[in-house]
Amino acid sequence: MAAELLPAGYSALQSFGSHAAAYGSNVTVVDKVPPNMLHMVNDHWYQFPPMNPLWHGLLGFTVGVLGIISLMGNGMVIYIFSSQKSLKTPSNILVVNLAFSDFLMMFTMAPPMVINCYNETWVLGPFMCELYGCFGSLFGCVSIWSMTMIAFDRYNVIVKGIAARPMTQGGAKLKVLGIWALSLAWTLAPFFGWNRYVPEGNMTACGTDYLTKDWFSRSYILVYAIFVYFAPLLLIIYSYFYIVQAVTAHEKAMREQAKKMNVASLRSTEQNNTSTEHKLAKVALMTISLWFVAWTPYLVINFTGIFESAPISPLATIWGSLFAKANAVYNPIVYGISHPKYRAALYKKFPALSCQSAPEETGSVASAVTNVSEEKPSA
Repeated sequence: MAAELLPAGYSALQSFGSHAAAYGSNVTVVDKVPPNMLHMVNDHWYQFPPMNPLWHGLLGFTVGVLGIISLMGNGMVIYIFSSQKSLKTPSNILVVNLAFSDFLMMFTMAPPMVINCYNETWVLGPFMCELYGCFGSLFGCVSIWSMTMIAFDRYNVIVKGIAARPMTQGGAKLKVLGIWALSLAWTLAPFFGWNRYVPEGNMTACGTDYLTKDWFSRSYILVYAIFVYFAPLLLIIYSYFYIVQAVTAHEKAMREQAKKMNVASLRSTEQNNTSTEHKLAKVALMTISLWFVAWTPYLVINFTGIFESAPISPLATIWGSLFAKANAVYNPIVYGISHPKYRAALYKKFPALSCQSAPEETGSVASAVTNVSEEKPSA
């Protein structure tokens, strides 16, 4: 009779308690790891009990959903930007490269992680673990530097103005080639002995080894962080600081001129272009902010590991994986919402998926800078 009076959720809590009680034994998070993977697992992880299966289920489901959204969103960006003549500008080559990198990231990251979350450990073997870590690092690096080059392009046109040298198709393709070459150099280094790719604490994903004690291995994390996190971040902040400063100064000058002429505002092509550039700056700042939120958890986890500043639990490593992969979902959504010509093309090709009621043909945010720069004589 007393059992009937217990809350409905009591049985679930009792089950969870039984599962947690089992953690008091010698069971660890490493126990389910296949024998051929054990040489890659750091001793640090043997002190932790298995994660509750609920976390594996939630992580697998979330990554699966993010993967589907990212593949669809980035696939549409690649298709529409590549198939529409009006969108085939040098600046948009960088946008397509960003979408291509994000697409490949989720194409190679999401399915293995869903499989491993279902099995509650890495089941694809040592080589696939190394390949998984390499792909994650490669496509993340490409995305970061693509956004850095996009920021440079905006800075070149908005800040330098008439003195800016317009970016050409060849110049944009050369930048893309350089981004991939730089990224490959960094992410292939662990295969040649500078650090290595190993299972992360939750044992369902793989990444760089931030727990090995020797400084040769630690130096990879430090140098990689400088060239793939801090340097791009500082360059992006520098670019957008002057972009916002230039736009603000221009708008102030326009308001003062309108006041002198005793009119509400100055309606001109130049002002319309500036308004578009202002929108572009805000969109880019939002995208960079989302990127910062996505990659900072991984940096914190890696630095915590190499400096041993705090204990790292298997559960904590989940957030690094999740936030980084979510970054591949942000960019197509941001550009789709902010790019009128993209929305117009989306409405034409996929009416059911368009976020507007009718096509728009004016005011392209992501390509306007290129259009403006092509009208200006090179310095």
